Amino acid sequence: MSHSRDVSGKYPSNSAASALRSLLPVLAVLMLIALVPLLSPSNRFLSLTISAGINVIALYGLSVLFGQTGILSMGHAALVGVGAYTAAVLARDFGIGFWLALPAAALTSALFAMIVGIPSLRVGGHHFVIMTFAFGQLLAIVLTNGGDYTGAATGLDLVGPVTLFGADMSDLTRYYLMVLAFVTTAAVASWGIINSSYGRTLRAIRENEKLAASLGINVGRHKIGAFVVSGVFAGISGVLLAYFLGHISPTQFASFPSIYLALMVMIGGARLIAGPLAGGVLVAFLPEVLNLDPVQSRIVYGICLIAVILLLPDGLIAGISAAVRRVFVAKPKEQQGRTYGGSSKPSEARR
Repeated sequence: MSHSRDVSGKYPSNSAASALRSLLPVLAVLMLIALVPLLSPSNRFLSLTISAGINVIALYGLSVLFGQTGILSMGHAALVGVGAYTAAVLARDFGIGFWLALPAAALTSALFAMIVGIPSLRVGGHHFVIMTFAFGQLLAIVLTNGGDYTGAATGLDLVGPVTLFGADMSDLTRYYLMVLAFVTTAAVASWGIINSSYGRTLRAIRENEKLAASLGINVGRHKIGAFVVSGVFAGISGVLLAYFLGHISPTQFASFPSIYLALMVMIGGARLIAGPLAGGVLVAFLPEVLNLDPVQSRIVYGICLIAVILLLPDGLIAGISAAVRRVFVAKPKEQQGRTYGGSSKPSEARR
């Protein structure tokens, strides 16, 4: 029997059924979250969940770049800012609303992401991380000194309505459900990329860039492609954020918000489809659950990051999955050993 190999030279480890099983728990969780408005939650809870959902959309883009390609960016919030400012400028100067701003912002952020990704062809590791950090700071400086066009340090207001089939989506519950629909779309899109031949190519580059190049893979083109994909996710996240807050400013998209996004994706796990969702929700709600002030929150986030790096290098979801597998897979093996009288081979037990 012949088996086809993927671009990394390995036999495909997941069938279509097993790949689908990785998506179903995420869809089930999102379905449960969609039922939350039936419990009449507070406006604060809905607002926190919306903010977390907007972050999760950006995280799914970052997971393609970091989790699949192995490139860590500390300027991802800047790409979210490009999308947000694109929506605000289009609404102010051209009267373009939410739905037309979405593709325009996605394309603009993708273009900036491509520009940011070009240095990755020659620079890697911590040097590239520093460059992306500098990009976030540079964008904040440009926006701060942009005068009336960017609103300078005070930023821009965005008060246009969001409508869908005649319904006003500015209502908090409706906006909550709309953001959740975008999160679901982002999760499915990310899952599709991960389980496609393109995703396998990105993982081949992540594992061994020189070997991937020797197999005929255009490493540079695929790296830039990963940046473009992450930029699309970030741009959509930026539009949703701008219309949700109604006001944006440069400090929201500097380098430190990018660090929080990187923190979320590393805590949740960048390589699994449930990782960005878990990381975004955990970082958003942890201060509320523990009743922490901003300074205490940063300390707890730092402790969580150190713990994840040391104990769960693949993220929280991967660690939980591994623990569950050890528990439920080890038990049948122990029972099988007892069945055969402690013998490792059934033939010996029969003797």
